[in-house]
Amino acid sequence: MDEGMKKMLRSLADRYETEAFLDGDPSFFMHGLPSRRNAEATAFVASALSFGSRKVFMEKIRQLVDLAGGDIDGYVRKRVFARDFREGDETVFYRFFTRGDMHSFFGEYSSVLGEFGTLGGFVSSRAGGDAFKAVEAICARFAGRGRVIPADATSACKRLCMFMRWMVRGGSPVDLGLWEKFIDRSTLTIPLDTHVVAEARRLGLLSGASASMSAAKKLTAALAEAFPGDPCKGDFALFGLGVDPSAGGWKGGTRWK
Repeated sequence: MDEGMKKMLRSLADRYETEAFLDGDPSFFMHGLPSRRNAEATAFVASALSFGSRKVFMEKIRQLVDLAGGDIDGYVRKRVFARDFREGDETVFYRFFTRGDMHSFFGEYSSVLGEFGTLGGFVSSRAGGDAFKAVEAICARFAGRGRVIPADATSACKRLCMFMRWMVRGGSPVDLGLWEKFIDRSTLTIPLDTHVVAEARRLGLLSGASASMSAAKKLTAALAEAFPGDPCKGDFALFGLGVDPSAGGWKGGTRWK
């Protein structure tokens, strides 16, 4: 990567990693909460639903926050979710997630909270400071517990990688950094979706068209050249390329559709 591209990416990242980024982004829901436990739980649940139409999934996240009375941690920890989501219920909740899938997801999450106190407690005991190992551990723990969490880490795991970025990167107006003391931000993987792939290909940072974990790792390694020790700061730059015509991205783009 030449110095001109590094400079452009750093400039875009600085421009978009601001509090204004939260407007219309699922990271909005985890901010302004007095409890770290609730911020972590809200972030995990919000990230799990963050795919498809932004308008629709933002409404679904809001629906869950309202059902929980603003306390996602308590809603899961105390198994209040069983009031709203029944085991085996095949009614669709969102996209291909049924209400039964949500029951299974919340049930396993409640078990994690009972065993480790927080999801962070589970991750710190399993990941050895490595964000990718954390993704693998979460996938393995939730495997077979509905379809909300990917079965393994061979796919791009965009939603989990985004959640990890939120939890690990401190000193950001967007990311919370709740896990920064036990996960190294240099081990984060870029949250990869089709629009990030498109921008990365246009810049020559990726050659393939698939959003796989292999591609995500390749792009992360490339971004580490511009953002040493903090490759996921490049996520804001690629977002900027997608929404800012003056930066050469597509007009009116969005990372969510």
